[in-house]
Amino acid sequence: MTSLVDVTTLAHVLRRAAQMEILPRFRRLGSDDVRVKSEATDLVTEADERAERMVKAEVSRLWPEALFIGEESVAADPTLLDKLPGADLAIIVDPVDGTFNFASGIPAFGVMASVVSKGETVAGIIFDPMGDDWVLAERGSGAWLRRPDGETLRLKVAPAVALEDMVGMASTGFLPKEKRPEIMGNLAKVRYSTNYRCAAHEYRTLAGGHVHYLMYNKLMPWDHLAGSLIAAEAGAYVRRFDGSPYLPHHLDGGLLVAVDQESWDVLRREVFTV
Repeated sequence: MTSLVDVTTLAHVLRRAAQMEILPRFRRLGSDDVRVKSEATDLVTEADERAERMVKAEVSRLWPEALFIGEESVAADPTLLDKLPGADLAIIVDPVDGTFNFASGIPAFGVMASVVSKGETVAGIIFDPMGDDWVLAERGSGAWLRRPDGETLRLKVAPAVALEDMVGMASTGFLPKEKRPEIMGNLAKVRYSTNYRCAAHEYRTLAGGHVHYLMYNKLMPWDHLAGSLIAAEAGAYVRRFDGSPYLPHHLDGGLLVAVDQESWDVLRREVFTV
């Protein structure tokens, strides 16, 4: 499927925003440049806001018909999300995914964008400012690592392994408190479980064939639309906890991503018993 938005052009918009507004502020943020939103680990920085404004301006110029939804725009106007299900074309942006890492001086953050057409995610991009490359996908066209010189590499998830040999990432902080001890105990059944506090790098890691699963409970479109499409195009099995497909308007229901359906079934039954 060909996206209604030129993905290469959008990818370079993200890169320019990172080079101009994000990287110059990395490890150079002043005390007034970082603010708490909902809790101590939920931060916004001057880089987030300036990068989003730059991307929004470019999107409005290049695709004026598109609904623009950015994480910081929604923080200012939550009703923006209500427009997504009915939009003919929408571009959803996370200007700095992994803001806690960015604000802490940890070089694990990314810039993400997805393209939604009539309720379906048709393209996704994850740019790594530190590595200066993109992972991207258009529905039906595979997942690719692309470097600025045009070199591309097709991505494929890792081969399936037994539960006790699985390595992956689980974002447990947003699980229901009453279920968290059980899930944390269940994670002893896999070989290794961690998280980067950055969905951008977690999705890149899975699509690149380095881990076997990802799990999230809180679903915001800027965090997961791009990565879930990229994962699926790399061969992953992507479903909410109830087994239903993940769609752009879903904000809850959890998300489990595994290298194949059998691995997904085992993880859902044995580990993520939400």
